[in-house]
Amino acid sequence: MDERKAAPILRIAQLWRYPVKSLLGERMSCLRLVGDGVDGDRLWGIRDRGDGRILTARREPRLLFAASRIGTGDVPLITLPDGSMLTGPGPATDDALSAWLGKAVTLVSAIECDASRAEYFADATDDSSRAIEWTMPKDRFVDAYPVLMMSTAGLRSGAAAYPAGAWDVRRFRPNILIELEGEGWLEDRWTEQHLRIGTAHLVPRRRCIRCTMVNRAQPGLERDVNIYKTLSRTHGGEAGMWTQVERPGTVSEGDVVEPG
Repeated sequence: MDERKAAPILRIAQLWRYPVKSLLGERMSCLRLVGDGVDGDRLWGIRDRGDGRILTARREPRLLFAASRIGTGDVPLITLPDGSMLTGPGPATDDALSAWLGKAVTLVSAIECDASRAEYFADATDDSSRAIEWTMPKDRFVDAYPVLMMSTAGLRSGAAAYPAGAWDVRRFRPNILIELEGEGWLEDRWTEQHLRIGTAHLVPRRRCIRCTMVNRAQPGLERDVNIYKTLSRTHGGEAGMWTQVERPGTVSEGDVVEPG
């Protein structure tokens, strides 16, 4: 009798997409993965008309108190903190966003923009530290790679290192959260491995470099710079895997993750 322990079965625990960059997203039962990422994910952004940058919650933390989802006809729908709903791009949406944020902004499509500028802070725990600018990939307002994967084991690892913190998956904004037994950033092992999930094939490329976003407040979560400090101390300030789509397809909650 072979008594070797069988490899654990990995399954998708949660799926998310974020139609408007840095706004809250929508939890999905399934996602369609296309060549450059998740269908409907980060296709829209709020541009500061003053300096031309796409706003993120690094510079504008209030963004995490509005939510976005995709409506009929692939139109982005935004819910502001006061509950008001904005439908698609246009003057009415721009006026409402500008009034909320107190400066002139406009909702723009990544597909219709040149590669766009954003920024992060040199010290992820200090918003007064030097702002460093980078250019996002064209056609989608993602920071680097098009898909972000994480595991529940990684979140448990953070919670073990800093039990007082709220290691809620919403702080980390993955597209795919995988249920994985144990504790530790075990998803690091997936680097350059071919994974088959549902009808899609994915390749995790490298660990995701984290920033002040993980510290930010949002509904139900308080600001907590010790989240990033813990990641910095225990895992080089990184968490989760930046991932590319090797073969488009559909993934659903509960799907098994297999070597591809």
